[in-house]
Amino acid sequence: MTYKISVNDDCIGCGACIGVCNEIFELVDGKSKPKLSETNKECAIEAKDACPVEAIEIEEK
Repeated sequence: MTYKISVNDDCIGCGACIGVCNEIFELVDGKSKPKLSETNKECAIEAKDACPVEAIEIEEK
């Protein structure tokens, strides 16, 4: 099963998601952006849990 990963406007660019899951996330203009829009759920969940402002959203596709 695939999952759609997105980062909403609440992102503060702290990089916590990149520290946990750098294969999915990168910083662009001071904000986190997914490199892959559909990916491994386990890594994405770890990044979502690490986000201090809950800006990461995971949707089942």
